[in-house]
Amino acid sequence: MVVLGIALILAGAGLLVAEAHLPTYGALGLGGVLAIVAGAAVAVDASGGGTALIIGVAAIVAVGALALLGVMARATLTASRPRARTGAEGLVGHVGVVRRAPGSANPVAALGQVYVDGALWRARPCMDDELDVGDPVVVERVNGLVLSVRRAEEWEVDP
Repeated sequence: MVVLGIALILAGAGLLVAEAHLPTYGALGLGGVLAIVAGAAVAVDASGGGTALIIGVAAIVAVGALALLGVMARATLTASRPRARTGAEGLVGHVGVVRRAPGSANPVAALGQVYVDGALWRARPCMDDELDVGDPVVVERVNGLVLSVRRAEEWEVDP
């Protein structure tokens, strides 16, 4: 019977691990908690423990396993909820067109203008690209009100 208890504990742990990696919304996790609690109770009972000890161990194991399941559920919900991307940071990854090519003579002229999502933005190349007027570009990052852009690959430009 002790072997059965240990097998139930291991199966419950496996279900908790599966819950962390699969979108079951707690179904596998609750099954895992029940298996761990039942396994601990069976193992204590088979070892000759009394009823009070079985209930005490089962309660402690249940609280610990449920706490672990709660932490996993909270982390899963946090990770699955996409961060709101609005304003300038929402432009990252968008394709635009160069309206005024950046120059390299002085830092002010090093900024060009890019038309992205219906607005003109100041932009600088994030790599050492030579950008010309009309070139499609992709926004790599936003620093204040200046976009860092790179030349768009052929597959990134809408036909």
